[in-house]
Amino acid sequence: MGEKSIFQQAQETCSYLRERLPAELQKPRFAIICGSGLGGLAESVNKSPKAEFDYASIPHFPVSTVPGHVGKLVFGILGENIAGVMMVGRSHYYEGHSVDRITFPVRLFKLLGIEIIVVTSAAGGLNPEYEVGDIVILNDHIFLAGLAGIHPLRGANDNEFGVRFPPLSDAYDLGLRRNAHRAWRKVTVPENTRRVYEGVYAFAGGPSFETRAECRLLRQLGADLVGMSTVPEIIVARHCGIRVLAMSLVTNKAVLTPVPCGEDQLLQNLTVDELNTIVEEGKANHEEVLEAGLLAAADMQKLVTQALADIFAAAEN
Repeated sequence: MGEKSIFQQAQETCSYLRERLPAELQKPRFAIICGSGLGGLAESVNKSPKAEFDYASIPHFPVSTVPGHVGKLVFGILGENIAGVMMVGRSHYYEGHSVDRITFPVRLFKLLGIEIIVVTSAAGGLNPEYEVGDIVILNDHIFLAGLAGIHPLRGANDNEFGVRFPPLSDAYDLGLRRNAHRAWRKVTVPENTRRVYEGVYAFAGGPSFETRAECRLLRQLGADLVGMSTVPEIIVARHCGIRVLAMSLVTNKAVLTPVPCGEDQLLQNLTVDELNTIVEEGKANHEEVLEAGLLAAADMQKLVTQALADIFAAAEN
């Protein structure tokens, strides 16, 4: 007997979860993928009914090994009656998973009946207007890895999920983006603490953060943000016919200035410590990402909760 297809694996996982879910959570309508430091989004659902599954306990489910990604699937109710599921932590390509494996949860969401996926992430800001703590609603992406063939849809097409050649010119749902902007105007956040933009996300494989030259290249290509997730999930969601709302939290500002030249006359009399201070300026680190995520989690939670409530309220009318 040959290896099971992704569709067969997703069917088995779907059955496993439904056998263990209470009736009220059997048919979730939305999914939220929580990015680095943003696991608090799972608190947007009511405390009861609620069901949690560690990734390691779920058949075929990829397990995250990254700090800040807890690794559990949380089912719950938003508002009065909107069932949903949240991924608290995700797997990444740089952990050694294939791109089709890190997107397996999205295939599962399709079989669970998910209508809308909200994909959140932490990202570096390439756009000089962005400040740490700003929220960017994604309206497009740059996927250089995909253009080079590292693509979640590579291989035999799963016709059960979608067509062979899915268009992506409308990957980021315009109606959902409009709704998110409206939702932001409704939520209460401390004045001048963060702003909301729209922008283009560039995928980088990681795990190393980008060099200065790479950041300048991506900026010249039209990217406003750079991160190590999101895009493969978006592609698979659209392949499955699921509507997508994606947003990134700016957790650090990318360094776009060229590296200092070693023969610069202004540097010749500086000490080693002074030289290190110059090159350390703006250097990204994962702890910084997690800290920014924790500080913004409450506001992201307000935005996502309000947006989903408005979306499903409009659908009922």
